[in-house]
Amino acid sequence: MSPIVVVLVLLGYFILLGLISFFTSRQGSDNNSFFSGGKNSPWYVVAVGMIGATLSGISVVSVPGMVRSVDFSYMQMVFGFFFGYVVVVGVLLPVYYRLNLISIYGYLGKRFGPTAHRTGALFFILAKAVGASARLYVVAIVLHEFVFKPWQIPFAVTIFLTLLVIYLYTYRGGIKTIVWTDFFQTIALLLAVILMFIDTIRVMDLNVFSAVGLIANSSYSKIFIFDDWHNRAHFLKHFFSGIFVVIVMTGLDQDIMQKNLSCRNFKESRRNMLWYGFAFIPVNLLFLALGALLLLYASQNGIDLPTTNDAILPFFAMRFSGLVMICFVIGIVAAAFSSVDSALASLTTSLMVDILKVEDADEKKKRRQRMAIHLAFTVLFFFLVLIFRAWNSKSAIDTIYTIVSYTYGPLLGLFTFGFFTSFSVRQKWIPAIAVASPLLSFAIDTMLKKHTGYAFGYELLMLNGALTFFGLWIAAYKTKKRKILP
Repeated sequence: MSPIVVVLVLLGYFILLGLISFFTSRQGSDNNSFFSGGKNSPWYVVAVGMIGATLSGISVVSVPGMVRSVDFSYMQMVFGFFFGYVVVVGVLLPVYYRLNLISIYGYLGKRFGPTAHRTGALFFILAKAVGASARLYVVAIVLHEFVFKPWQIPFAVTIFLTLLVIYLYTYRGGIKTIVWTDFFQTIALLLAVILMFIDTIRVMDLNVFSAVGLIANSSYSKIFIFDDWHNRAHFLKHFFSGIFVVIVMTGLDQDIMQKNLSCRNFKESRRNMLWYGFAFIPVNLLFLALGALLLLYASQNGIDLPTTNDAILPFFAMRFSGLVMICFVIGIVAAAFSSVDSALASLTTSLMVDILKVEDADEKKKRRQRMAIHLAFTVLFFFLVLIFRAWNSKSAIDTIYTIVSYTYGPLLGLFTFGFFTSFSVRQKWIPAIAVASPLLSFAIDTMLKKHTGYAFGYELLMLNGALTFFGLWIAAYKTKKRKILP
Protein backbone atom coordinates (compact mmCIF):
# COMPACT_ATOMS: atom_id res chain seq x y z
CA MET A 1 0.00 0.00 0.00
CA SER A 2 1.23 3.48 -0.84
CA PRO A 3 2.75 5.46 2.06
CA ILE A 4 0.59 8.39 0.92
CA VAL A 5 -2.57 6.43 1.78
CA VAL A 6 -1.19 5.59 5.22
CA VAL A 7 -0.25 9.24 5.78
CA LEU A 8 -3.77 10.38 4.83
CA VAL A 9 -5.33 7.85 7.22
CA LEU A 10 -3.01 8.96 10.02
CA LEU A 11 -3.75 12.59 9.26
CA GLY A 12 -7.47 11.92 9.62
CA TYR A 13 -6.78 10.09 12.88
CA PHE A 14 -4.75 13.03 14.24
CA ILE A 15 -7.46 15.49 13.25
CA LEU A 16 -9.99 13.39 15.18
CA LEU A 17 -7.74 13.48 18.26
CA GLY A 18 -7.48 17.24 17.87
CA LEU A 19 -11.27 17.59 17.76
CA ILE A 20 -11.63 15.48 20.92
CA SER A 21 -9.02 17.69 22.61
CA PHE A 22 -10.82 20.84 21.50
CA PHE A 23 -14.24 19.80 22.80
CA THR A 24 -12.95 18.41 26.11
CA SER A 25 -10.77 21.43 26.94
CA ARG A 26 -12.99 24.29 25.77
CA GLN A 27 -14.92 24.28 29.06
CA GLY A 28 -11.71 25.10 30.86
CA SER A 29 -8.01 24.36 30.77
CA ASP A 30 -7.16 25.29 34.34
CA ASN A 31 -4.79 23.30 36.54
CA ASN A 32 -7.61 21.44 38.26
CA SER A 33 -8.81 20.06 34.93
CA PHE A 34 -5.26 19.28 33.82
CA PHE A 35 -4.30 17.45 37.03
CA SER A 36 -7.51 15.65 38.02
CA GLY A 37 -10.07 16.11 35.24
CA GLY A 38 -12.27 18.01 37.70
CA LYS A 39 -12.89 14.68 39.53
CA ASN A 40 -15.71 14.03 37.08
CA SER A 41 -14.52 11.28 34.70
CA PRO A 42 -17.03 8.47 33.99
CA TRP A 43 -15.58 5.22 35.34
CA TYR A 44 -16.38 3.16 32.23
CA VAL A 45 -14.61 5.67 29.96
CA VAL A 46 -11.55 5.57 32.22
CA ALA A 47 -11.67 1.74 32.33
CA VAL A 48 -11.65 1.35 28.55
CA GLY A 49 -8.97 3.99 28.11
CA MET A 50 -6.78 2.39 30.77
CA ILE A 51 -6.52 -0.82 28.72
CA GLY A 52 -4.80 1.00 25.87
CA ALA A 53 -2.73 3.22 28.16
CA THR A 54 -1.40 0.24 30.12
CA LEU A 55 -0.83 -2.04 27.13
CA SER A 56 0.99 0.55 24.98
CA GLY A 57 2.43 -0.01 21.52
CA ILE A 58 4.99 -2.35 23.05
CA SER A 59 2.36 -4.97 23.84
CA VAL A 60 0.98 -4.80 20.31
CA VAL A 61 4.41 -5.43 18.82
CA SER A 62 6.23 -7.48 21.48
CA VAL A 63 3.61 -9.83 22.96
CA PRO A 64 2.77 -11.64 19.67
CA GLY A 65 6.50 -12.00 18.96
CA MET A 66 7.21 -13.38 22.44
CA VAL A 67 5.43 -16.62 21.48
CA ARG A 68 8.46 -17.75 19.49
CA SER A 69 10.69 -17.64 22.59
CA VAL A 70 8.42 -18.37 25.56
CA ASP A 71 5.21 -19.85 24.07
CA PHE A 72 2.13 -18.71 26.04
CA SER A 73 4.00 -18.59 29.38
CA TYR A 74 3.51 -14.80 29.49
CA MET A 75 -0.06 -15.57 30.59
CA GLN A 76 1.33 -16.69 33.97
CA MET A 77 2.30 -13.07 34.52
CA VAL A 78 -1.04 -11.82 33.18
CA PHE A 79 -2.90 -13.96 35.74
CA GLY A 80 -0.75 -12.36 38.41
CA PHE A 81 -1.71 -8.92 37.05
CA PHE A 82 -5.34 -9.40 38.07
CA PHE A 83 -4.49 -10.26 41.67
CA GLY A 84 -2.20 -7.23 41.70
CA TYR A 85 -5.19 -5.05 40.83
CA VAL A 86 -7.14 -6.60 43.69
CA VAL A 87 -4.32 -5.59 46.07
CA VAL A 88 -4.26 -2.04 44.70
CA VAL A 89 -8.03 -1.70 45.06
CA GLY A 90 -8.04 -3.12 48.57
CA VAL A 91 -4.96 -1.43 50.01
CA LEU A 92 -3.74 1.64 48.11
CA LEU A 93 -6.77 3.20 46.42
CA PRO A 94 -8.77 3.82 49.64
CA VAL A 95 -5.85 5.74 51.15
CA TYR A 96 -5.40 7.92 48.09
CA TYR A 97 -9.07 8.88 48.11
CA ARG A 98 -9.16 9.38 51.86
CA LEU A 99 -6.22 11.81 51.69
CA ASN A 100 -7.68 13.53 48.60
CA LEU A 101 -4.32 13.42 46.82
CA ILE A 102 -3.43 15.03 43.49
CA SER A 103 -0.10 13.22 43.43
CA ILE A 104 0.07 9.85 45.16
CA TYR A 105 3.58 10.62 46.42
CA GLY A 106 1.94 13.10 48.76
CA TYR A 107 1.31 10.03 50.92
CA LEU A 108 5.06 9.64 51.45
CA GLY A 109 5.25 13.27 52.55
CA LYS A 110 2.44 12.83 55.07
CA ARG A 111 3.91 9.55 56.34
CA PHE A 112 7.65 10.27 56.44
CA GLY A 113 8.24 13.91 55.54
CA PRO A 114 9.30 16.06 52.55
CA THR A 115 12.51 14.15 51.75
CA ALA A 116 10.62 10.89 51.24
CA HIS A 117 8.00 12.77 49.21
CA ARG A 118 10.58 14.17 46.80
CA THR A 119 12.57 10.92 46.65
CA GLY A 120 9.48 8.94 45.62
CA ALA A 121 8.53 11.54 43.01
CA LEU A 122 12.04 11.65 41.54
CA PHE A 123 12.17 7.87 41.16
CA PHE A 124 8.78 7.98 39.44
CA ILE A 125 9.95 10.76 37.09
CA LEU A 126 13.06 8.75 36.18
CA ALA A 127 11.14 5.49 35.68
CA LYS A 128 8.28 7.02 33.72
CA ALA A 129 10.46 9.16 31.45
CA VAL A 130 12.61 6.18 30.48
CA GLY A 131 9.71 3.71 30.24
CA ALA A 132 7.46 5.98 28.18
CA SER A 133 10.35 6.77 25.84
CA ALA A 134 10.90 3.04 25.27
CA ARG A 135 7.22 2.69 24.39
CA LEU A 136 7.43 5.64 22.01
CA TYR A 137 10.54 4.17 20.41
CA VAL A 138 8.52 1.12 19.30
CA VAL A 139 5.87 3.14 17.49
CA ALA A 140 8.44 5.52 16.02
CA ILE A 141 10.29 2.55 14.49
CA VAL A 142 7.13 1.25 12.84
CA LEU A 143 6.00 4.65 11.59
CA HIS A 144 9.45 5.27 10.18
CA GLU A 145 9.60 1.92 8.35
CA PHE A 146 6.04 2.06 7.02
CA VAL A 147 5.64 5.73 6.17
CA PHE A 148 8.65 8.01 6.35
CA LYS A 149 11.64 5.86 5.36
CA PRO A 150 10.47 5.43 1.71
CA TRP A 151 10.58 9.23 1.45
CA GLN A 152 14.11 9.37 2.88
CA ILE A 153 12.91 11.27 5.96
CA PRO A 154 15.33 10.89 8.92
CA PHE A 155 14.26 8.91 11.97
CA ALA A 156 14.67 11.99 14.18
CA VAL A 157 12.00 13.79 12.12
CA THR A 158 9.62 10.88 12.64
CA ILE A 159 10.04 11.21 16.41
CA PHE A 160 9.64 14.98 16.25
CA LEU A 161 6.36 14.80 14.31
CA THR A 162 4.98 12.09 16.61
CA LEU A 163 5.75 14.10 19.75
CA LEU A 164 4.42 17.27 18.18
CA VAL A 165 1.01 15.67 17.63
CA ILE A 166 0.91 14.33 21.20
CA TYR A 167 1.94 17.68 22.64
CA LEU A 168 -0.67 19.62 20.67
CA TYR A 169 -3.63 17.59 21.90
CA THR A 170 -2.49 17.31 25.55
CA TYR A 171 -0.92 20.61 26.59
CA ARG A 172 -4.25 22.34 27.33
CA GLY A 173 -6.65 19.75 28.66
CA GLY A 174 -4.32 17.30 30.43
CA ILE A 175 -6.14 14.44 32.15
CA LYS A 176 -9.55 15.85 31.23
CA THR A 177 -8.66 15.41 27.54
CA ILE A 178 -6.57 12.25 27.89
CA VAL A 179 -9.39 10.26 29.53
CA TRP A 180 -11.45 10.67 26.35
CA THR A 181 -8.66 10.39 23.77
CA ASP A 182 -7.48 7.18 25.45
CA PHE A 183 -11.02 5.80 25.35
CA PHE A 184 -11.14 6.36 21.59
CA GLN A 185 -7.60 5.06 21.05
CA THR A 186 -8.22 1.84 22.99
CA ILE A 187 -11.25 1.09 20.82
CA ALA A 188 -9.08 1.69 17.74
CA LEU A 189 -6.33 -0.57 19.13
CA LEU A 190 -8.66 -3.50 19.92
CA LEU A 191 -10.43 -3.26 16.56
CA ALA A 192 -7.05 -3.26 14.79
CA VAL A 193 -5.86 -6.41 16.59
CA ILE A 194 -9.17 -8.20 15.97
CA LEU A 195 -9.04 -7.33 12.26
CA MET A 196 -5.44 -8.57 12.02
CA PHE A 197 -6.47 -11.84 13.69
CA ILE A 198 -9.40 -12.26 11.29
CA ASP A 199 -7.22 -11.56 8.25
CA THR A 200 -4.63 -14.09 9.43
CA ILE A 201 -7.38 -16.72 9.72
CA ARG A 202 -8.54 -15.82 6.21
CA VAL A 203 -5.05 -16.15 4.73
CA MET A 204 -4.64 -19.57 6.40
CA ASP A 205 -8.07 -20.69 5.09
CA LEU A 206 -9.38 -21.35 8.61
CA ASN A 207 -12.36 -20.35 10.72
CA VAL A 208 -12.26 -19.20 14.34
CA PHE A 209 -12.85 -22.68 15.80
CA SER A 210 -10.29 -24.44 13.62
CA ALA A 211 -7.76 -21.66 14.35
CA VAL A 212 -8.25 -22.09 18.10
CA GLY A 213 -7.83 -25.86 17.71
CA LEU A 214 -4.67 -25.41 15.66
CA ILE A 215 -3.15 -23.15 18.31
CA ALA A 216 -4.19 -25.44 21.18
CA ASN A 217 -2.57 -28.48 19.53
CA SER A 218 0.65 -26.64 18.66
CA SER A 219 3.85 -26.52 20.71
CA TYR A 220 3.28 -22.79 21.30
CA SER A 221 0.23 -23.26 23.56
CA LYS A 222 2.21 -24.15 26.69
CA ILE A 223 1.30 -21.76 29.49
CA PHE A 224 2.55 -23.17 32.79
CA ILE A 225 6.20 -23.94 33.60
CA PHE A 226 6.88 -25.75 36.87
CA ASP A 227 9.81 -28.03 36.10
CA ASP A 228 12.83 -25.69 35.89
CA TRP A 229 13.38 -23.26 38.78
CA HIS A 230 16.28 -21.63 36.92
CA ASN A 231 13.96 -20.72 34.05
CA ARG A 232 13.02 -17.01 34.11
CA ALA A 233 9.51 -18.04 33.03
CA HIS A 234 8.90 -20.42 35.98
CA PHE A 235 5.29 -20.11 37.17
CA LEU A 236 6.05 -18.77 40.65
CA LYS A 237 8.47 -16.19 39.27
CA HIS A 238 6.06 -14.96 36.61
CA PHE A 239 2.90 -15.08 38.73
CA PHE A 240 4.26 -13.18 41.73
CA SER A 241 6.21 -10.83 39.48
CA GLY A 242 2.89 -10.05 37.74
CA ILE A 243 1.30 -9.16 41.08
CA PHE A 244 4.13 -6.86 42.10
CA VAL A 245 4.53 -5.32 38.65
CA VAL A 246 0.88 -4.16 38.83
CA ILE A 247 1.31 -2.92 42.39
CA VAL A 248 4.21 -0.69 41.35
CA MET A 249 3.28 0.13 37.74
CA THR A 250 -0.33 0.89 38.68
CA GLY A 251 -0.73 1.41 42.40
CA LEU A 252 2.55 3.32 42.88
CA ASP A 253 2.55 5.03 39.50
CA GLN A 254 1.26 8.60 39.28
CA ASP A 255 0.52 8.18 35.58
CA ILE A 256 -1.99 5.38 36.04
CA MET A 257 -3.43 6.47 39.38
CA GLN A 258 -3.97 10.03 38.19
CA LYS A 259 -6.64 8.73 35.82
CA ASN A 260 -8.20 6.53 38.49
CA LEU A 261 -8.31 9.48 40.88
CA SER A 262 -10.18 11.52 38.26
CA CYS A 263 -13.26 9.30 38.75
CA ARG A 264 -16.18 10.80 40.64
CA ASN A 265 -15.65 8.78 43.83
CA PHE A 266 -13.86 5.79 45.32
CA LYS A 267 -16.66 3.35 44.45
CA GLU A 268 -16.51 4.21 40.73
CA SER A 269 -12.71 4.16 40.72
CA ARG A 270 -12.71 0.69 42.29
CA ARG A 271 -15.20 -0.57 39.72
CA ASN A 272 -13.10 0.90 36.91
CA MET A 273 -9.89 -0.76 38.12
CA LEU A 274 -11.37 -4.24 38.62
CA TRP A 275 -13.02 -4.21 35.20
CA TYR A 276 -9.97 -3.20 33.23
CA GLY A 277 -7.77 -5.46 35.37
CA PHE A 278 -9.86 -8.47 34.35
CA ALA A 279 -9.93 -7.34 30.70
CA PHE A 280 -6.18 -7.88 30.38
CA ILE A 281 -6.67 -11.66 30.42
CA PRO A 282 -8.69 -12.01 27.17
CA VAL A 283 -6.84 -9.12 25.49
CA ASN A 284 -3.40 -10.67 26.05
CA LEU A 285 -4.72 -14.09 25.01
CA LEU A 286 -5.76 -12.46 21.74
CA PHE A 287 -2.27 -10.99 21.24
CA LEU A 288 -0.59 -14.34 21.93
CA ALA A 289 -3.05 -16.22 19.70
CA LEU A 290 -2.25 -13.82 16.85
CA GLY A 291 1.47 -14.41 17.37
CA ALA A 292 1.03 -18.21 17.39
CA LEU A 293 -1.01 -18.15 14.17
CA LEU A 294 1.63 -16.05 12.41
CA LEU A 295 4.39 -18.45 13.47
CA LEU A 296 2.37 -21.46 12.33
CA TYR A 297 1.67 -19.76 9.00
CA ALA A 298 5.39 -19.07 8.54
CA SER A 299 6.24 -22.69 9.35
CA GLN A 300 3.67 -24.06 6.91
CA ASN A 301 4.89 -21.83 4.09
CA GLY A 302 8.66 -21.92 4.71
CA ILE A 303 8.88 -18.20 5.46
CA ASP A 304 12.12 -16.93 6.99
CA LEU A 305 11.23 -14.69 9.92
CA PRO A 306 13.17 -11.70 11.30
CA THR A 307 15.73 -12.50 13.98
CA THR A 308 14.16 -10.20 16.59
CA ASN A 309 10.79 -11.08 18.08
CA ASP A 310 9.57 -7.47 17.97
CA ALA A 311 9.92 -7.46 14.18
CA ILE A 312 7.62 -10.45 13.52
CA LEU A 313 4.26 -8.66 13.58
CA PRO A 314 5.43 -5.69 11.44
CA PHE A 315 6.96 -8.22 9.00
CA PHE A 316 3.56 -9.85 8.41
CA ALA A 317 1.59 -6.59 8.49
CA MET A 318 3.51 -5.49 5.38
CA ARG A 319 2.64 -8.73 3.56
CA PHE A 320 -1.07 -9.07 4.23
CA SER A 321 -3.88 -6.90 2.86
CA GLY A 322 -3.73 -3.12 2.77
CA LEU A 323 -6.46 -3.04 5.41
CA VAL A 324 -4.25 -5.02 7.79
CA MET A 325 -1.36 -2.64 7.22
CA ILE A 326 -3.53 0.37 8.03
CA CYS A 327 -5.03 -1.39 11.05
CA PHE A 328 -1.57 -2.28 12.31
CA VAL A 329 -0.27 1.27 12.01
CA ILE A 330 -3.39 2.77 13.61
CA GLY A 331 -3.29 0.13 16.36
CA ILE A 332 0.26 0.79 17.49
CA VAL A 333 -0.14 4.56 17.10
CA ALA A 334 -3.27 4.41 19.26
CA ALA A 335 -1.55 2.29 21.89
CA ALA A 336 1.63 4.35 21.95
CA PHE A 337 -0.20 7.68 22.02
CA SER A 338 -2.50 6.54 24.85
CA SER A 339 0.51 5.68 27.04
CA VAL A 340 2.80 8.57 26.11
CA ASP A 341 0.16 11.30 26.39
CA SER A 342 -0.74 10.32 29.95
CA ALA A 343 2.95 9.94 30.81
CA LEU A 344 3.52 13.56 29.79
CA ALA A 345 0.59 14.73 31.90
CA SER A 346 1.65 12.75 34.97
CA LEU A 347 5.29 13.84 34.73
CA THR A 348 4.17 17.47 34.50
CA THR A 349 1.87 16.97 37.49
CA SER A 350 4.51 15.26 39.62
CA LEU A 351 7.21 17.85 38.95
CA MET A 352 4.86 20.72 39.72
CA VAL A 353 3.09 19.25 42.75
CA ASP A 354 5.80 17.07 44.31
CA ILE A 355 9.07 18.82 43.47
CA LEU A 356 8.33 22.50 42.78
CA LYS A 357 5.39 22.80 45.21
CA VAL A 358 3.50 25.40 43.17
CA GLU A 359 0.22 25.25 45.10
CA ASP A 360 0.61 28.78 46.42
CA ALA A 361 1.25 30.43 43.04
CA ASP A 362 -1.57 32.26 41.25
CA GLU A 363 -3.50 30.43 38.56
CA LYS A 364 -1.94 32.25 35.57
CA LYS A 365 1.59 31.66 36.80
CA LYS A 366 0.89 27.98 37.42
CA ARG A 367 -0.57 27.65 33.93
CA ARG A 368 2.54 29.16 32.33
CA GLN A 369 4.79 26.91 34.41
CA ARG A 370 2.71 23.88 33.53
CA MET A 371 2.95 24.50 29.79
CA ALA A 372 6.71 25.10 29.99
CA ILE A 373 7.27 21.89 31.97
CA HIS A 374 5.01 19.93 29.60
CA LEU A 375 7.09 21.16 26.66
CA ALA A 376 10.36 20.36 28.47
CA PHE A 377 9.33 16.75 29.05
CA THR A 378 8.29 16.46 25.40
CA VAL A 379 11.80 17.55 24.39
CA LEU A 380 13.31 15.09 26.89
CA PHE A 381 11.30 12.25 25.32
CA PHE A 382 12.76 13.19 21.93
CA PHE A 383 16.34 12.69 23.09
CA LEU A 384 15.58 9.55 25.10
CA VAL A 385 14.03 7.88 22.06
CA LEU A 386 17.21 8.65 20.11
CA ILE A 387 19.17 6.91 22.86
CA PHE A 388 16.92 3.84 22.59
CA ARG A 389 17.47 3.91 18.84
CA ALA A 390 21.23 3.74 19.41
CA TRP A 391 20.80 0.98 22.01
CA ASN A 392 18.49 -1.09 19.77
CA SER A 393 17.25 -3.58 22.40
CA LYS A 394 16.00 -6.91 21.01
CA SER A 395 12.84 -7.03 23.14
CA ALA A 396 11.19 -3.77 24.10
CA ILE A 397 8.77 -5.31 26.60
CA ASP A 398 11.62 -7.11 28.37
CA THR A 399 13.49 -3.79 28.53
CA ILE A 400 10.47 -2.10 30.10
CA TYR A 401 10.08 -4.70 32.85
CA THR A 402 13.81 -4.61 33.57
CA ILE A 403 13.61 -0.83 33.97
CA VAL A 404 10.62 -1.30 36.27
CA SER A 405 12.54 -3.78 38.42
CA TYR A 406 15.29 -1.27 39.15
CA THR A 407 13.45 2.05 39.28
CA TYR A 408 10.18 1.08 40.98
CA GLY A 409 11.78 -1.14 43.63
CA PRO A 410 12.54 1.78 45.98
CA LEU A 411 8.92 2.97 45.62
CA LEU A 412 7.70 -0.51 46.54
CA GLY A 413 9.91 -0.53 49.63
CA LEU A 414 8.91 2.99 50.73
CA PHE A 415 5.17 2.44 50.43
CA THR A 416 5.32 -1.03 52.02
CA PHE A 417 7.28 0.32 54.99
CA GLY A 418 4.82 3.17 55.34
CA PHE A 419 1.73 0.97 55.23
CA PHE A 420 2.85 -1.92 57.39
CA THR A 421 5.04 -0.41 60.10
CA SER A 422 4.56 2.36 62.65
CA PHE A 423 8.15 3.65 62.50
CA SER A 424 9.44 6.94 61.22
CA VAL A 425 12.69 7.10 59.23
CA ARG A 426 15.67 9.45 59.49
CA GLN A 427 15.11 11.78 56.55
CA LYS A 428 18.70 12.13 55.38
CA TRP A 429 19.03 8.35 54.96
CA ILE A 430 16.09 7.92 52.60
CA PRO A 431 17.68 9.09 49.29
CA ALA A 432 20.83 7.04 49.94
CA ILE A 433 18.78 3.89 50.66
CA ALA A 434 16.66 4.42 47.54
CA VAL A 435 19.78 4.70 45.36
CA ALA A 436 21.73 1.90 47.04
CA SER A 437 18.96 -0.71 46.73
CA PRO A 438 18.92 -0.92 42.89
CA LEU A 439 22.72 -0.94 42.80
CA LEU A 440 22.87 -3.77 45.35
CA SER A 441 20.17 -5.66 43.43
CA PHE A 442 22.24 -5.44 40.27
CA ALA A 443 25.33 -6.70 42.11
CA ILE A 444 23.45 -9.65 43.63
CA ASP A 445 21.93 -10.57 40.27
CA THR A 446 25.36 -10.46 38.59
CA MET A 447 27.08 -12.57 41.26
CA LEU A 448 24.36 -15.21 41.41
CA LYS A 449 24.33 -15.55 37.65
CA LYS A 450 28.11 -15.93 37.59
CA HIS A 451 28.52 -18.38 40.48
CA THR A 452 25.27 -20.38 40.52
CA GLY A 453 23.74 -19.96 37.08
CA TYR A 454 20.56 -18.57 38.64
CA ALA A 455 19.21 -15.60 36.67
CA PHE A 456 16.70 -13.25 38.19
CA GLY A 457 13.64 -12.58 36.07
CA TYR A 458 11.15 -9.84 36.81
CA GLU A 459 11.18 -10.96 40.47
CA LEU A 460 14.22 -8.69 40.73
CA LEU A 461 11.60 -6.04 41.56
CA MET A 462 10.72 -7.89 44.77
CA LEU A 463 14.39 -8.16 45.79
CA ASN A 464 14.86 -4.45 45.14
CA GLY A 465 11.80 -3.56 47.22
CA ALA A 466 12.89 -5.88 50.04
CA LEU A 467 16.35 -4.29 50.17
CA THR A 468 14.76 -0.82 50.36
CA PHE A 469 12.46 -2.00 53.15
CA PHE A 470 15.42 -3.46 55.08
CA GLY A 471 17.40 -0.24 54.66
CA LEU A 472 14.49 1.83 55.96
CA TRP A 473 14.18 -0.55 58.91
CA ILE A 474 17.81 0.14 59.83
CA ALA A 475 17.19 3.89 59.59
CA ALA A 476 13.91 3.75 61.52
CA TYR A 477 13.01 4.97 65.00
CA LYS A 478 9.89 4.86 67.16
CA THR A 479 7.51 7.79 67.04
CA LYS A 480 4.29 8.85 68.71
CA LYS A 481 2.98 10.21 65.41
CA ARG A 482 -0.07 8.42 64.08
CA LYS A 483 0.63 6.13 61.16
CA ILE A 484 -1.38 6.73 58.00
CA LEU A 485 -2.85 3.33 57.22
CA PRO A 486 -5.61 2.01 54.90
